[in-house]
Amino acid sequence: MRIVIKFAGALLEDDALMHGLAGQVAALAREGHEILVVHGGGRLFTATLKRMAIESKFVAGLRVTDRETRDVAVMVFAGLLNKKLAAAISAEGQPAIGISAADAQCFVAEPMVHNEVEGSLGFVGYLTGLNAQFIESLWREGLLPVAPCLGIGADNELYNINADHMAAACAEYLGADQLIYLTDVAGVLDGDKVLAAITCEEIERLVQSRIVSGGMILKLEAAKRAIEGGIREVRIVGGTSPEALLLASHAAASVAKDGLSSIPGTRVLREPLSTAHAALSAA
Repeated sequence: MRIVIKFAGALLEDDALMHGLAGQVAALAREGHEILVVHGGGRLFTATLKRMAIESKFVAGLRVTDRETRDVAVMVFAGLLNKKLAAAISAEGQPAIGISAADAQCFVAEPMVHNEVEGSLGFVGYLTGLNAQFIESLWREGLLPVAPCLGIGADNELYNINADHMAAACAEYLGADQLIYLTDVAGVLDGDKVLAAITCEEIERLVQSRIVSGGMILKLEAAKRAIEGGIREVRIVGGTSPEALLLASHAAASVAKDGLSSIPGTRVLREPLSTAHAALSAA
């Protein structure tokens, strides 16, 4: 099975938690799955900018990324966080390799259009393609690629990409079977309750009613894109729960063995499941 796993940056700030998740990634790889890990790191990025006395500017909630800010993004994402995560997975017995857009132009981007002006946010982009042959060559050699949320443009400049949308685009371009978002919350929440499953049609209602907000909106938008792009299974899972990644990836088998209560997080569906299928497929 081909799986794209997106790590929230917050999960990389706790070394013990990161190593626990790395062990689960390594376990999935040993089962023979082809895995691409994509990660963010926004909180450390913001903290590093502050430490370097670089002011963050926002337009309609979007960070304007000038060259100096972009260079810090590359330093944090493709440097410290990327190498920490690749090292953690490798330490669990699965050789991992940190790759960025600059390596073999493996992730291609274009400048973000805002207010109908391309590039008005600076070095902020969106993924428009990837070098699948390069990534597949790593899998054939037994290597697990770990990628930060960066893309390279036609101008040979690196662009900062929203990690949730990058993961969805990667899943679509690679024809992945599963896309799993590992977050620092238990899943999509309605108050204190984790929603076991939601459909693409329900996403707008959840946003309009403010049941979901902030970063979860971006995750759900990205999940909808992935579903519409043909990804069979998309899950949003709390990475702090024990064995959450393994349980989510093995969802169908886990339901058959232990019932729905064993499946963490939220599954995003194209359309409602029939009652007959819900016991096996919903999570």
